[in-house]
This record gives sequence, structure tokens and C-alpha cells, in this order.
Amino acid sequence: MKLSAIRKELPSSVYDVLSKEIKELRPSQEKAVKAGLFKGENLLVCTPTASGKTLIAEMLMLKRILEEKGKAVYIVPLKALATEKYKEFKKKYPMINIALSIGDLDSNDKGLWKKDIIIATSEKLDSLIRHRVDWLDDIKVIVVDEIHLLNDPGRGPTLEILLTILKEKTDAQILGLSATIGNPKELADWLNAKLVIDNWRPVELKKGVYFNGKVEFKD
Repeated sequence: MKLSAIRKELPSSVYDVLSKEIKELRPSQEKAVKAGLFKGENLLVCTPTASGKTLIAEMLMLKRILEEKGKAVYIVPLKALATEKYKEFKKKYPMINIALSIGDLDSNDKGLWKKDIIIATSEKLDSLIRHRVDWLDDIKVIVVDEIHLLNDPGRGPTLEILLTILKEKTDAQILGLSATIGNPKELADWLNAKLVIDNWRPVELKKGVYFNGKVEFKD
């Protein structure tokens, strides 16, 4: 699918940015669009690393922000990943107000109500909600990066409780992203989401056996 095929779905400023970088959507991006990305459908996207999952989130967040004046939260498991995404989005989309919220868990980070995208760890966002922030009703999109960590003994319970609260307190569209999920159908059902699965990757993955200084690949 050509990027031009979804030109009418994207704000002009977003299309202008993307058209300088890409001309054609990757398979997972095309599948997400056809599954209802721009029609309010919750989606669980399970595709390999570097297959284009982040761009799916970018297109959705910016469309809802610029067309509906809503807010998006981007949930990540690690502070380092949050910082990386913050720098990446700030550079790519200067027309959007973006906040990085990863500091003291006992802080309500005043001023977040002014921001369009809030990038936070699940622990920090859980803390913000417990501080009774007044911008929950403004959230139009919830993106959960590395959503397979719901199964992690350490971070999983917090993320599960957080998503349960957000599902109850907002009408936001949920987009889960992961390269590795053992039970994608069950998770999609829990999220009330459509499942998008694709195996395309930018670099072919080969399997082989290393022995005695040589690697023998399977045909």
C-alpha cells in the first residue's frame, strides 16, 4: 500500500513529514490500517523487531491529537526507552507538545495537562493516576510498547492494573505493540482488540548451528 493511499486519513502536517521518509507502507502497517487503525478499533500488533510498529503508533496518535484535540499516552517498560522515544518524537514532530514523565513516582508532574503526548513508564503513569490527575478524560489513544511484559513477574501486575483502570476510566483507543507474545489471541480478547500478525522483517532471519568455528544454516 502506497502512503498516498491514506493521505486523506492523515493530517496534512503529518503526511508532509512522513512523505519525505517513506513512499510505501510496510506489511504490518498496511494490515493495521485495514484492521481499523483510523476507525477507532483497538489493535494488538505482533510483528518482528524493526518491522514498523512505532510508525503505526505515530500515525494514530497524531491523527487523534491534531484532528480531535485529544491526548495520547505512550507506555514503555524502561526509562531508557522512554527517553529514546521522547527524543525521537520531538525531533520528528516539532508541531506536537511532548512530555517525558519518568521521574519521582510521588510526583504528579504538574503541567502534563498541556501536553499532547505523554511518554511514561507503567509505574509512573500508575502513580499519576493515583494522584487523581484531571486529564484522563482527554486521553484518546493509549499505546503500550512491549505489551508482552504483562507476563513479567516484576512489571506485569502494575501494567495489568494500569490498563484495567484506563479501560474503565477512558474511552481511549488502545494499541498494543510487541515482537514476542506467546498467547496473542488471549491478550487481544482481553484488550477487546483486533489482532494484527505479520512475519515480515527488514533483514531476513536465518537459523543455523555453530560448531567448530563454522555456522551451518538450515535451507
